[in-house]
Amino acid sequence: MIRTVLGDIAPALLGATDCHEHLFQVSPLLPGDELDDEALSTEEAGLLRDSGFAAMIDATPFGIGRDPEAVARISAATGLRVVATTGRHREAHYDADHPIRSWDAERLTALFVRDIEVGMPVADAAVPAPAPAPLAAAPDGAPVRAGILKGGTDYWRISAFERTTLDALAAAHRETGAAIMVHLEFCTAAHEVLDLLAEQGVASDRVVLAHADRDPDPGLHLSLAERGAYLGYDGMARARTRSDAELLALTAAVVEGGAGDRVLLGGDVARRTRYIAYGGMPGLAYLGDRYVPRLRTLLGGAAVDRLLHDNPARLLDLAR
Repeated sequence: MIRTVLGDIAPALLGATDCHEHLFQVSPLLPGDELDDEALSTEEAGLLRDSGFAAMIDATPFGIGRDPEAVARISAATGLRVVATTGRHREAHYDADHPIRSWDAERLTALFVRDIEVGMPVADAAVPAPAPAPLAAAPDGAPVRAGILKGGTDYWRISAFERTTLDALAAAHRETGAAIMVHLEFCTAAHEVLDLLAEQGVASDRVVLAHADRDPDPGLHLSLAERGAYLGYDGMARARTRSDAELLALTAAVVEGGAGDRVLLGGDVARRTRYIAYGGMPGLAYLGDRYVPRLRTLLGGAAVDRLLHDNPARLLDLAR
């Protein structure tokens, strides 16, 4: 089954899934670009739904502005199925005095497992307090639980902070069965991340490498897919770094190379200046309205449905 913020569902019910977005996010790396308005994020989620998506992964982990109760309300209001995230992002996303910087792997593991099996706290800031933090509740009163784990690494570097996070993610995965998303900087250290996780019992086919397309190298991607890893393609609408044409060509090459069952699509728009509802552009609907149609023309409907339906459902299935 797949764990959404409104409860568990069968994988067959997930539908077309955007595998990387953020409904809320507050980070010192993005001053002035905070996603922190429930009404506006609800409006933006509706635009994503109307562009042809039935579900999304909300990829905001612990400590950078996630709001589980609001995400559950957005899911209920829009009908968009949402899989929430627990974990700890790469080190740069946390201020020097952030309490979670001092946590060891054991404490992190306990938090991640609790978020998946019991429920996420109403506010992450309340977690370090001596008393247990109150749990977020969905509109029907049920706890709001996470369905995927997340960590991150820097550019050709895995800091001690990030290695501790990977250790905790591996332990939480062994206990819960949840898949692990790893943020990569330009797809560097991808094999190294898979090696570290494999040493701790995490099969590569339970790992998605976010932002793999930032290095549009089909040979590298096929080597990662051969190990079983999922490739997160989420760089569309970023012409300043890579054009959509490059991403389309990369996807075609990887699918033709036999790894069509390992590609995931997302937008990772992640900034208020890029959300229509917040007054920016191109918005969450860009993926469904403008990119997916081009991909269907290039690959055919069946191949794209595999990327949007089959692959996310397989990845997010906790039973695996």
